[in-house]
Amino acid sequence: MVKDRGFYKRFFSMTLVIALQNAVVFSVNLADSLMLGAYSEAALSGVFLVNQIQFFLQMLVTGAAEGMLIFASRSWGEGDIDGIKRISNIGMRCVTVISAVLFAACAAFPGPILSVLSSSTEFVSEGVKYLRIVCFTYPVFAATNAIIYMLRSAESTRIGFYVSLFALFFNIFLNYALIFGNFGFPEMGAEGAAVATLVSRLAELGFASWYLFFRDKKLGAKPSDFFTRIDGKLFRDYVKTGFPVFFSGAIWGLAMSVQTAILGHMGDAAISANSIATTLFQIVTVFTYGSASAASVIIGKTLGEGRKDLMRPYARTMQVLFVGIGIITGLLLFALRVPIVSLYDVSEGSASLALDFILVLAVTCVGTSYQMPVLTGIVRAGGETDFVLKNDMIFMWLIVIPVSAAFAFLWQLPPIYVFIALKSDQLLKCAVAAVKVNRFKWIRDISGKRT
Repeated sequence: MVKDRGFYKRFFSMTLVIALQNAVVFSVNLADSLMLGAYSEAALSGVFLVNQIQFFLQMLVTGAAEGMLIFASRSWGEGDIDGIKRISNIGMRCVTVISAVLFAACAAFPGPILSVLSSSTEFVSEGVKYLRIVCFTYPVFAATNAIIYMLRSAESTRIGFYVSLFALFFNIFLNYALIFGNFGFPEMGAEGAAVATLVSRLAELGFASWYLFFRDKKLGAKPSDFFTRIDGKLFRDYVKTGFPVFFSGAIWGLAMSVQTAILGHMGDAAISANSIATTLFQIVTVFTYGSASAASVIIGKTLGEGRKDLMRPYARTMQVLFVGIGIITGLLLFALRVPIVSLYDVSEGSASLALDFILVLAVTCVGTSYQMPVLTGIVRAGGETDFVLKNDMIFMWLIVIPVSAAFAFLWQLPPIYVFIALKSDQLLKCAVAAVKVNRFKWIRDISGKRT
């Protein structure tokens, strides 16, 4: 275990701030979920279907941004500010193209896309109302995240929390006004939630841009930095090293959509229960995702400083911290399941199934909290970006999805058994992660060569 107090201060301070930011981001979805749940179960489930598209976009954007972060954090360790700007320019352009493509698809074919996720015409109809408006937030969301990751690479993590907190309160106020028709606003239901999200995302981008260009002193960024000519060699290195990160995020986001589709064709109760359980899980596990981001920045910066001798103690210490975070997260999920589910105005069958789903997640999240930050935080930041992609392809697409689909449609087992199958990889991956990280063969230079 590392004895340097500075290491723990850096790790926990970054984990806490990033976790709080993620909590606030997911709380926007929780606010939508709770208010729409009080409005109607159809609106709740319809918006949940759309949020699977948002999650897919988030995985794509995060994949591209984390590929950028691998380069930017090493540049930060080397003291190369211009290098951070050049790779951020590439990252911004990539996420802009990704979000524009998804926006165009959702704007043109909202009904057919949502019909893939659910067989309920009522839920799809409510979702279409929401998607027609909220798809305009996709390019805005992508640009904001590129800025946040650029700042995060230089260990400026607090601004992401402040930006998201501002958006949360703004979104809650607009939700209350537009969903139910308060303060003289029209009652718009799901469409009101979409308008509230769009306005909040625009305000979020404005806040993040203002901080980057006028308040941040570390990077000295200017708007023109995102319009300069792309560095060809750096772009090729980014594609070589970053593409596996992006593609891993893409297939993971697609896999989550497929999982939603499987449950979405097992009845209305399964859709509503999955909506409740997933939203709570996302909020409670923010420390897990925060620890992965913190590990990525610390590993990347340390390698940039040339301190490879610190990799073994850092990796071993982080593994212990990850397991501790997982145990606490599981206990928290278990404790919150009843009071949170009771807040929703849903059928008794949906509520009962939601409690069962959350109980499963309380167990599997311990595995998630270990293997996910080990693989995406330590191994990926070390330079071996393709391992996570290969691992996810095998577990998700060759094991979890086929087995779950067989449970649901071939043997027609109850939703709880299908849900267990869908989450089983979170425990199975732990053995692979433990072996991989403790062999210490994942340390590579920025072009992907082992060192």
